[in-house]
Amino acid sequence: MAEEKKDEEQDKKEEEKAPFSNLWRIFSYGSKVDLALMGLAFFCSAGAGVVRLDTRTQSALITDFNDFFLPDSPVSQQQFRDSVNKNVLFIVYLFIGKFVLSYISMVYTLRLGIRISANLRLAYLKALFRQPVAYLDAMPVGRPTDTITASSNLIQAGISDRLAVLVQSAALVVAAYAVAFSRSWSLTLVSSSCLLFILLVYSLVIPFYLRLFKAVEAANERATAVAGEALSSVRTVVACGAQSSLVARHAVHVAEARRRGLQVSPVVGFQLGPTNFAMYCNFALTFWFGVRQFTAGNVSDAGPVATVIFSVIIVVSAVSFIANPIIALSKAISASARYFTVIDELPVIATGIKDVDLAGCGELVFKDVTFAYPTRPGVTILDRLSLVFPTGKVTALVGPSGCGKSTIVALLERWYQLSDQLDHSQETNNGKDRSGKVMDEKSTDQKDTDEKDTDEKDTDERKENGSIMIGPHSIDELDLKWWRSQIGLVQQEPFSFNTSIFRNVAFGLVGSKWEHESEDVQRQLVVEACREAFADEFIDKLPEKYDTVIGENGIKLSGGQRQRLAIARSIIKRPSILVLDEATSAIDVRGERIVQEALDRVSKGRTTITIAHRLSTIKKADKIIVLRKGTAIESGTHEELLAREGLYHSLVHNQQLDMEDGNEKPVPVGSEHEKDGSQLTVSRTKSTVASQPDDADPEQGLTLPEESPKEQSLLDSVGVLLWEQRKYWILYVGVLIGAAGCGAGYSIQSYLFSQLITVFQLTGRKLVERTNFWALMFFVLALAVAFFYFILGWMSMSISTVCPINMIRKPIAFFDKDENSAGSLTSRISSDSTQLQELLGPTMAFPIISVFNVTGCIAISFAFGWKLTLVAIFSAFPLIIIAMFVRVRYEVQFDKMNAAVFEESSQFASEAFGAFRTVTSLTLEDHIADSLDLPCMALCFWYGGQLLSTHEYDVLQFFVIYIAVVLGGQAAGHFGSISPNLAQAKSAANRIMSIRPSPDDNKSKAVLDPSEGGVEIEFKSVNFKYPSRDVPVFKNLSFTIWYTGKLSALLTQASFYDYQGGQIRLNGTELSSLDLKPYRQGLSLVSQEPTLYQGYNTEVGQKGLALSGGQKQRICIARALIRNPQLLLLDEATSSLDSESEKLVQAAIERTAKGRTVLVVAHRLATVQNADVIFVFGDGGIVESGSHHSLLKKRGVYYQMVCYPLLHQ
Repeated sequence: MAEEKKDEEQDKKEEEKAPFSNLWRIFSYGSKVDLALMGLAFFCSAGAGVVRLDTRTQSALITDFNDFFLPDSPVSQQQFRDSVNKNVLFIVYLFIGKFVLSYISMVYTLRLGIRISANLRLAYLKALFRQPVAYLDAMPVGRPTDTITASSNLIQAGISDRLAVLVQSAALVVAAYAVAFSRSWSLTLVSSSCLLFILLVYSLVIPFYLRLFKAVEAANERATAVAGEALSSVRTVVACGAQSSLVARHAVHVAEARRRGLQVSPVVGFQLGPTNFAMYCNFALTFWFGVRQFTAGNVSDAGPVATVIFSVIIVVSAVSFIANPIIALSKAISASARYFTVIDELPVIATGIKDVDLAGCGELVFKDVTFAYPTRPGVTILDRLSLVFPTGKVTALVGPSGCGKSTIVALLERWYQLSDQLDHSQETNNGKDRSGKVMDEKSTDQKDTDEKDTDEKDTDERKENGSIMIGPHSIDELDLKWWRSQIGLVQQEPFSFNTSIFRNVAFGLVGSKWEHESEDVQRQLVVEACREAFADEFIDKLPEKYDTVIGENGIKLSGGQRQRLAIARSIIKRPSILVLDEATSAIDVRGERIVQEALDRVSKGRTTITIAHRLSTIKKADKIIVLRKGTAIESGTHEELLAREGLYHSLVHNQQLDMEDGNEKPVPVGSEHEKDGSQLTVSRTKSTVASQPDDADPEQGLTLPEESPKEQSLLDSVGVLLWEQRKYWILYVGVLIGAAGCGAGYSIQSYLFSQLITVFQLTGRKLVERTNFWALMFFVLALAVAFFYFILGWMSMSISTVCPINMIRKPIAFFDKDENSAGSLTSRISSDSTQLQELLGPTMAFPIISVFNVTGCIAISFAFGWKLTLVAIFSAFPLIIIAMFVRVRYEVQFDKMNAAVFEESSQFASEAFGAFRTVTSLTLEDHIADSLDLPCMALCFWYGGQLLSTHEYDVLQFFVIYIAVVLGGQAAGHFGSISPNLAQAKSAANRIMSIRPSPDDNKSKAVLDPSEGGVEIEFKSVNFKYPSRDVPVFKNLSFTIWYTGKLSALLTQASFYDYQGGQIRLNGTELSSLDLKPYRQGLSLVSQEPTLYQGYNTEVGQKGLALSGGQKQRICIARALIRNPQLLLLDEATSSLDSESEKLVQAAIERTAKGRTVLVVAHRLATVQNADVIFVFGDGGIVESGSHHSLLKKRGVYYQMVCYPLLHQ
């Protein structure tokens, strides 16, 4: 809760920092050509708005009609027809002009909206990566993901077509007022009173709306963070049976978002109700005052009154259209604060000295270094630490977990700055930190003073926190990019990008002299680096070799294969300093020997820093430094430290294996046993829980094509989501009633308008009486419409839907697909829910209003005259409907493309431009629909004029039909204007439906019977392959386990995936027939790469970043044991632990193993030497099995695996 409060405070600060000037900053991310085209688009938008103003033509036609029907009219039938034809032709010209200008405007605004938002995303990401790691640690969890998805979409929507509508509407307002004032200034002023009232309502409502919207957005962001953590570690979640708890945790934040969203509902009601009341009242007031002016002689005829009336109608209509673009623009400006907060943050000083000869420069020295992480300033990690790393030598760092080994690497890489330590503490005390949670702004003078004091403080800060020197230079003085290019780093948890093997390794060339070489040169360097890291042995077996795409974080490779790629990436640039942070932790015994030989070779002649818990990997180091609690307590060679019998000696002793097998001595590594064919199976013990095994077929990278789910219609997809929320049926009924009342108001309005226009044919007292009556009717209509709009706004805004994270219940095979990566699914949860909510809010109500509007207008038109109605409807409406259909189709295609492109943020900038042809196509249909009101109007006036000239229709009939058809056409056009929302909602709903678990995913099955002696597990002729790869992993695998053992963690794999043949029985029950939920409640899994979640009393950071690898692993083990499982699965559970911690944890595991079955996957064979039975896997089957001592006596594969890591023969 404290974290949420801090996030809300930061959001509030950022909201306060979002001035209107941010709009100009957003546009500044366009090129000069972009801005020129944007200017052209705005000019065309304004032109389209002015061209739309045809009130003079309409008023001239009204005057012609009234004059022709006056008693004893001097106007002949031919004169009347000629005048009508002339004005109708002018309307046709306006239609052509409006269409061309609107088309140009929308094409360029949509196009440039994509370009500018893409550039802004890139700038944000660049600025983010320029910040120190401490800044990223302090950011709210999920903030970057939410910013580059949901916030960027808000910016793109606010500056594209909606901004064009805003400019067009503003130009229309100005032009309409100019025309109205030219005809009658007094009448225009009176009719403008409603506009002031509407603006007052908006000025009061919009700030409340935006503030509440910001709170909803913050709650959604926290929900996105929970979803991201869960989906990025779905196997851990499933194995722990934590789906329900994480879904519930996500639902808490969703419920908070809904609760805050309900507070928005009355605000929307108060916006829609009073504004529509003012609009309808204004019509009554203007007609009433116009007739007064007419009877007083200030107005000659109905023409000026009609001009002002239609001008005001246009102004009010334009103001109503302005509301949504203004809200969208406000959201864009508000969202931009997140971008500019990061972009404006001062980056780490990256420039400095380059091209230093590090080989001849001198030793790398840590001198009295004191360090605490900015997120935990009270916990000292390094305490006045002094170290010397000799040039060209191998120095190893060992010690218990959390002693500061990885922190030394972080300081070397300059992820954290020693000079920031004092600043950080001072800023925290003053209420400011680097995360953007800023205290009161300093004055300009104070800033200048601070800048002057910076140099004076720098020396004291370094004296306080120590220094890191390379020869005579502090590493802070060196150019950051150049310095990092001199360090080859292999981390404990290797990260791989979702691209080809070649690209993954070639990323290591960034910052080096080969960065800009040709692809052929880089490819040769990649091949050489992979050969040195012994990665070529599995790469060459792949069908696409170096062009094989390895999936999100290298999921298509085993842990050992990923680690070898990481080593290749680190050595490809031939660094002066090589840093190995548990570089062989994920590699099996044979792989470790091979990679270690490679590392020994590449370490020659360069300064190498090795961090290792496997002490066998550092035995040959020139210098070994033992750390504890942030200080160095021992140093020397392996032999020297053993002789002292200190901490290092105890660490070595803890890793020793019992080699007593009776009467035989071990055979040295390299004997004939190693050369026979069985050696190929030595390393084949790798877990297949989360990654492909080392012994997989070369075609493991191939993914089978799968049938994409059938896309549902808008009614089917959105309808299902609405049906699931049928408990809110009262809200749906309220929306229907409100929409029916609002829609009926248009048809009634057409009748009242016609009555008021025809009163100008009357004279004297009768004219005044009829005007008063019909004006009063307009007022009554205004009250009714205001009530219905208020109900509509409140009820529609109360309807909400979300994309829950229950897709986490889907089979694990679902998450192996490239399109279902954690980042992609998290993005969908964030953006799809927003797009659905955009439709299900008031936006959903407007199409319903349009349906009632069109129905009512057609009905009243037929009631007054079927001939003109048929001509008007069947000439215009089919074209409008066709145009809308085509537009929605292109909108759906565009939304699909846009969603697919932006799911991977690293590629969006260039790929989104491929959508331009679709954008261009869809805008054509868009503006045909938008402009068809003019030719429809022209046809109505022309054919109506023919009917009036023969006196077949009177003026009242004509205007009822004309106004009803025009209002109906506008309603149909307004339905089309929300087609982007419909398209986005359809795509979003289909994506949500496609990632939902099917009823068969978790169907009810048998329950495992508990047993006191753990679980009896029997594998019988089991065949298994990954669903996404047509490669067998296990072939006819058969064995039985009663107690504890060591094997590939196939059991968990089988609970994640369906096996293709054979049987797996637990206590006699077939695994495939078990109900997964109770089954998984009886087991616990500790994976090789530990995953922690936010929520502890001590915040561990996103994915546990605030803890060391060993600390994270111990918490994961505790999490597994607290469940008191029948079956405990340990997949390299102690790989991240030091020897001392490993011994304690291993003892705890063995102690708690009583009464339960334990399956262990391990590369450190010391962890399984006390197992009841050990299985050695190779080539998809079992090579050997037995106890530790019996396997040693066999002198087989297991014996060879034991021999290599021995420190004492």
